Amino acid sequence: MVTLTLTDEDRRRDLVRMKSIATGLLLLAAVVYLGANAAVNAGAPAWVGYVRAAAEAGMVGGLADWFAVTALFRRPLGLPIPHTAIIPARKDDLGRGLSDFVGANFLSEQVVRDRIIAVGPAGRAGGWLAQQGNAERVTAEVAAVVQGAIGVLRDDDVRAVLEHAVVRRLVAAPVGPPLGRLLSRVVADGAHVGLVDLVVDNTNVWLAANRAMVVDVIAKQAPPWSPRFVDERVAERLYAELVRVAGEVRDDHAHPLRGSLDQFLLEFAADLREDPGVMARAENLKQQLLDHPDVRRAFGDLWTTVRTMIVEAVEDPNSELRRRATAALAEFGRRLVGEPELRAKVDGWVTAAVVHLVTNYRDELTTTITDTIDRWDGTETARKVELAVGRDLQFIRLNGTVVGALAGLAIYTVTQLL
Repeated sequence: MVTLTLTDEDRRRDLVRMKSIATGLLLLAAVVYLGANAAVNAGAPAWVGYVRAAAEAGMVGGLADWFAVTALFRRPLGLPIPHTAIIPARKDDLGRGLSDFVGANFLSEQVVRDRIIAVGPAGRAGGWLAQQGNAERVTAEVAAVVQGAIGVLRDDDVRAVLEHAVVRRLVAAPVGPPLGRLLSRVVADGAHVGLVDLVVDNTNVWLAANRAMVVDVIAKQAPPWSPRFVDERVAERLYAELVRVAGEVRDDHAHPLRGSLDQFLLEFAADLREDPGVMARAENLKQQLLDHPDVRRAFGDLWTTVRTMIVEAVEDPNSELRRRATAALAEFGRRLVGEPELRAKVDGWVTAAVVHLVTNYRDELTTTITDTIDRWDGTETARKVELAVGRDLQFIRLNGTVVGALAGLAIYTVTQLL
């Protein structure tokens, strides 16, 4: 069902007015013809014959054009005359023809490409984005979209997907060689020295705070037949040596124990990369970690933390994230305006994307016209089209009456002269 808008109502009034004018002119030609014909039969002067010929031809021309215009939209006088009511009868064919016409002439690749180049979307977008208010507006809209998307996502679903994706990748990827390469680079760069210092410092602190326990543990390792006082003296001596060595390792970064530790780490890194046994043990350890419930729960906790951070960042207009995003957009806009190469590159991307869509989905786009017209009722479609172009078609009727009268007058004149 095609409904009329306020604009359609205005067109309907114009159409009715033009129809009245065209019909009035046709009736005027008919009245003049009848009067002139009666006058000629009554012996009127010869010039009345010229008026009768002009009126007669104008009446015929007006009637012919009335028939032609009316036949486009309905059957004249309701008579089943062939090839009338063209629009209602051939609505679907007209829809397909219009669809093909739009696709061939408005959605062709070259037309779209030329139009985009003429518009220069990158330059326009850059000038718009360069304004701070517009950049803030875009940031706010993107923030709203992100917030809505996060709100729609269910935490359980995200956790499941995240856990499945991460765990699957970790299981599939061998852990030994990457860890070996990483450990080699860490030792080569000396990045582990800080960790070694931390361990040594805490060892010294722990030894100082737990003297009695260390001495007692060492003394208990002595054989049963050894006298107690001897065990304690030996334990005290060993404890003192432990404290001395730990202190030397702490204070001397070139201590042999540190060098031995570096050598051990390098050998272990090589084993992780090359030794099948060590690599297999690393894989087993990795699998045990991934199978642990706490590790799997950590993926869910990670998403919860990330989700909270994102929501807080996008909700706050003054957050660092939104300020940086706004500044980046404004800067990008200024670059689009000031850098022709970047502008040409972005225009090329936009052109390629639009041309791809038009080339591959032109039929789907133009089918919208066909499908829409197919849903319309034939009579209502004719009414809609008549409202759109009917006013201008009434000028055909006016011209037909006037041109017909002039042609009739000319023919009658030539006939009399001959």
